[in-house]
Amino acid sequence: MNIDLSIRKIRAFLEKEDFRGYDPYDGLNSPIFRTFSFNQKVFRITLIQVMKRCPLNFRSVLGIKKDFIPKGIGLFLWSYAKLYKVTGNSEFLEKIDFFLNLLVRLKSRGYSGNCWGYNFDWQSRAFFLPKFTPTIVNSSFVGHALIDTYQFTAKERALEMALPISAFILRDLNRKEDARGICFSYSPLDESSVHNANLLGASLLIRLYKFLHEEELKDTALASLAYSMSYQREDGSWYYAETDYQRWIDSFHTGFNLQSILYFLEEGYGFEYKDAFKKGVRFYAENFFLDDGAPKYYYDKTYPLDIHSAAQALVLFSRVGGYAPLMEKIHQWMLKTMQDEEGFFYYQKNRFFINKIPYIRWAQAWAFHALTEFWLFQKGGSSC
Repeated sequence: MNIDLSIRKIRAFLEKEDFRGYDPYDGLNSPIFRTFSFNQKVFRITLIQVMKRCPLNFRSVLGIKKDFIPKGIGLFLWSYAKLYKVTGNSEFLEKIDFFLNLLVRLKSRGYSGNCWGYNFDWQSRAFFLPKFTPTIVNSSFVGHALIDTYQFTAKERALEMALPISAFILRDLNRKEDARGICFSYSPLDESSVHNANLLGASLLIRLYKFLHEEELKDTALASLAYSMSYQREDGSWYYAETDYQRWIDSFHTGFNLQSILYFLEEGYGFEYKDAFKKGVRFYAENFFLDDGAPKYYYDKTYPLDIHSAAQALVLFSRVGGYAPLMEKIHQWMLKTMQDEEGFFYYQKNRFFINKIPYIRWAQAWAFHALTEFWLFQKGGSSC
């Protein structure tokens, strides 16, 4: 299967599903699970993890409905904007307007600027976020998608929606400030210090600076970049975070870090970190992929092989360039191992089975985003 056919097949599936679906982490949308979580952290985590790991999909039985997921809608917007850039097909503009309207409807209310969360309650070891609590990660990905949509389509509305995200990041998030720089919290409700979240927010601020020309955006973005760069390890990697229970090194969060740094370099900032960036890309390329392009979730473990890891790798390498053989291997692994005949992509391949649940955000949105990024790269375009 070639990439054109693969994109057509996933498009057909997504449009048939009206871009609604389930998520690995949506277990607490079940009224049954909410009751039996007893409002306790340990039960919430257990129930979410049971649903996430189960290869059988019982969500409809448990009262969980297919729904729009804000980050997924942002990724779909991004994908259709890239399709329009390559083809000029006005059909894609209609879908872009559909996603822009959805993002207005789905944004979190009561904050300083535009921002987005998830459509489900989410409990991690670090904190609990009620549904639609905005996060820096979701808001940053939506923001990058909006900026590129504006650049690819000249739709002023997309830029107008992106600009106020800066107010959410600067005014509503908690931040840690020390001699290393600034680290933004994941959401307004926590005080965690997570590198990919911090760098994603910083990268959006530096891109918004060229439109808003507010020095606070540039200065804060550079301080945020400095903070997480100071924690890059000697081999070029980062821990997910610096707390004892968050010291793992995984594929797609490493990819988020590198993509965020690349945005700075593209905007003309952070050149003192160019060698560190190259070291990070080398670590990423040399430690997360098997010979056939299959993406390891963790650098020191083979399984699970996750569609999200493959997708972010294809996005990053399409933007960086210079890794064409590896990109093609990842692309072929995605199509041969993870894409169903119906067009959707599977969630994870484990040692003994493949979890084939067609999660709308984690699998479909990321795979579609990755394929359109790779297609744009192949056509000689660039989202840079």
